[in-house]
Amino acid sequence: MASDRDVLPDAVKPSKYKLSLFDLELGGKWSYQGKVDIDVEVKSSVKEITLNTYQLKVHNATISTEQGKTEGSLEASNITYDEKTQRATFHFDQEIPQSHKAVLSVTFAGTMNNDMAGFYRSKYKPTVPAAASVPRDDEYHYMLSTQFESSDARRAFPCFDEPNLKASFEFDIEIPEDQVALSNMPETETKKGSKEGLKVVAFERSPIMSTYLYAWAFGDFEYVEDFTRRKYNGKNLPVRVYTTKGLKDQGKLALESAHQIVDYFSEIFRIDYPLPKVDLLAVHEFSHGAMENWGLITYRTTAVLFDEYASDQKYKNRVVYVVAHELAHQWFGNLVTMDWWNELWLNEGFATWVGWYAVDHLHPDWDVWGQFVTDSMQMAFQLDSLRTSHPIEVPVRNALEVDQIFDHISYLKGSSVIRMLSAHLTVETFLLGVSNYLKAHKYGNAKTQDLWAALSEASGQDVNAFMDPWIKKIGFPVLTAAEEPGQVSVRQSRFLSAGDVKPEEDETTWWVPLGLKTGSEVKTEALTVKEDTLRNVDDEFYKLNADQTGFYRTNLPPQRLTKLGGQLDKLSVQDKIGLVGDAAALAVSGDATTAGVLAFLEGFKVEKNYLVWSEVLSSLGNIRSIFSDDAQISEGLRKFTLKLVSDATDTIGWEFGPHDDYLTGQLRALLLSTAGLQGHQGTISEAKKRFDAFMSGDKKAIHPSLRAAVFKIAVKEGGQPAFDAVKNEYINTTSIDGKEIALGALGRVQSLDLARQYLDWSFSGAVATQDMHTPANALASNAKVRIAVWEFIKNNWPMVRGRLSGNMVVLERYLRVSLKKYASYDVLSDIEAFFDKEDKEGFDRGLAVALDTVKSNARYRQADGEIIREWLGANGYL
Repeated sequence: MASDRDVLPDAVKPSKYKLSLFDLELGGKWSYQGKVDIDVEVKSSVKEITLNTYQLKVHNATISTEQGKTEGSLEASNITYDEKTQRATFHFDQEIPQSHKAVLSVTFAGTMNNDMAGFYRSKYKPTVPAAASVPRDDEYHYMLSTQFESSDARRAFPCFDEPNLKASFEFDIEIPEDQVALSNMPETETKKGSKEGLKVVAFERSPIMSTYLYAWAFGDFEYVEDFTRRKYNGKNLPVRVYTTKGLKDQGKLALESAHQIVDYFSEIFRIDYPLPKVDLLAVHEFSHGAMENWGLITYRTTAVLFDEYASDQKYKNRVVYVVAHELAHQWFGNLVTMDWWNELWLNEGFATWVGWYAVDHLHPDWDVWGQFVTDSMQMAFQLDSLRTSHPIEVPVRNALEVDQIFDHISYLKGSSVIRMLSAHLTVETFLLGVSNYLKAHKYGNAKTQDLWAALSEASGQDVNAFMDPWIKKIGFPVLTAAEEPGQVSVRQSRFLSAGDVKPEEDETTWWVPLGLKTGSEVKTEALTVKEDTLRNVDDEFYKLNADQTGFYRTNLPPQRLTKLGGQLDKLSVQDKIGLVGDAAALAVSGDATTAGVLAFLEGFKVEKNYLVWSEVLSSLGNIRSIFSDDAQISEGLRKFTLKLVSDATDTIGWEFGPHDDYLTGQLRALLLSTAGLQGHQGTISEAKKRFDAFMSGDKKAIHPSLRAAVFKIAVKEGGQPAFDAVKNEYINTTSIDGKEIALGALGRVQSLDLARQYLDWSFSGAVATQDMHTPANALASNAKVRIAVWEFIKNNWPMVRGRLSGNMVVLERYLRVSLKKYASYDVLSDIEAFFDKEDKEGFDRGLAVALDTVKSNARYRQADGEIIREWLGANGYL
């Protein structure tokens, strides 16, 4: 047993589960009864068997063994629990002999909880009349489903709940006969239940898989269906999107994407999709975005449903990507699973990269790699430039620690590093190596080294040698360039947003692909030492890190940045995004100045690309946020922003043309929102006019993709009446994305009274637990009322903790997004002092990240305030 892991004893190993659930009480206590027969191998004789259970009541446990010609059955004489490790131990009076085939039978009772973990219930308001047996109360109806990753299968049934203890599963469940049950595999039979009105639905035995991928659901479901175009074992596979009744038509976009992606991945991985069906299920309450259960993928509604006429177009992008990401896991994660949670990144980093790769295949006009650089990479950089970051491959002692590493490092740095590697090896060679890796380890578990070995073999390069520091070391480098005629020297050093790197923090030498772009070519050599000189460089034009495929920042001499500002036509979308992101980050760290960033951004007034604008305005928004409590600087930055966007906003206008593409629509929404919130009078008056018409019943007054912009402007300008109108919209909207959009807009309130009102209301039961972080994030992003969020948490901590800690993912996310926007040493000290006396288990990592971010913000605010004031004054903005 590896000493760095706290794992189950290895004397007993499962090979198959047969699970039956019955006596479900749909309402009241929401209890159920269960029996599980686990085929196990007893590898050495034992008197006790330990497995995982959590919030279950075990009635009894027996073990039957075949030993030679004799059979024996023993009942556990005692059952003990360890709450902290979530384990139950069955103690037997006699020794259980070594046996290749024994059956451990456990009867138990559980609860269909409302914590979005284990076997749980989701509330919803039906859009059409529901089946008679659907559980309901005065306000809501309920559906039931599971969420087991990372370690919540143990909440639903007793099991050996670790990723490398793979087994196959047989399952049956007794439910009302007018509802639909689903599981990983197709249904085999339905028979009469124990009482009138009930049925027992049984499912085929699954291939061997980890417990966290097991799933089931039942409810008042309907579906839309299509089939793969490729044949698998001679048949086109059924692909279905299931929803509660009345919503299935909104599953069409996901369906159209899913069947194509299954075929595409079967082709590029050179392994056919391994199960007989693909089901996607929309779940009304969901802690994450989606979950890749094998053959029954579950999603929060906004990640799988889309209404062509009523949804914001940005959700179209989200749906197609999340569908692709989860389908990638059917191979990478499900067919081949990481050996232990420290290699979570293997699943998530790869699925993120290849998910975008599939979206690019389906929608080349969306420029997904530009999107990747502006969203995913910048978010990864942000977290990884903090001391409280962690390596991609992070030690995890037990499964209870793992939830906090489902973060931007595992997903976004992981995928950025994979993108860098695949660009270096070429995507074709990279995918060949991935295919060989999947074939070598299918139905098993693998480690990072196994992937590197397969890629090394496919490419003829020592992948481990250059990837090891990227995976095992914390942080990333900044490349500082110094110019002389015809040559550029580059030096790599660790980048920290605090700007105070100590020598002992800067000992890593990364393999850095330089991607030197000159007039006509991109040179592919890499920097493998701390410092080197590049010769024969064109002084007229060059750019390091072409297309931003390398995961590093670049610190160019100020005159080079100014020169590139006049050569934007020679740069790709990714290049421009990278230059803006790097310049803004270097100002925060003190390696450059904010004055230089503002001067550089002035050149983007004529930019036409949404993704570039997105990076420009997000970098500028961060500067505005950090200096927001200095009234003079704040006003100067507002004028600067307004001048930057006014012409582009006037040009793009409010109306969507029949031939506007996706990116043009997104640019319109971004510019109108920015201009209106920064005081562009024409935009404000048009937004108010449309808002009033919309709230008076004319739902066509606002294009679906402009609801967020208009609602935000209206709430900012309109005080209590507008706040009440948007709150009312939240309560009554039937649009799938309507609730998220309303919650974001309500955060634009301008008075502390309204902010407190919003926070109180968000905890009144009106906002679903899955969305609790959205009001906190929206208010924290609003400098005018930001302080109300910390005051609320501090004054109501027992209530906040009590409401959100049933699922620690939710509590950790809430604190992280609530607290990281401050830029004050006083607030930092207050938060630190408060949490010093609290038990932080389960959210300590997220809290540390938030505090480190605040410290970096406060230092930046102190360092650059006067420089910004001077520049704004000299350029006519004060």
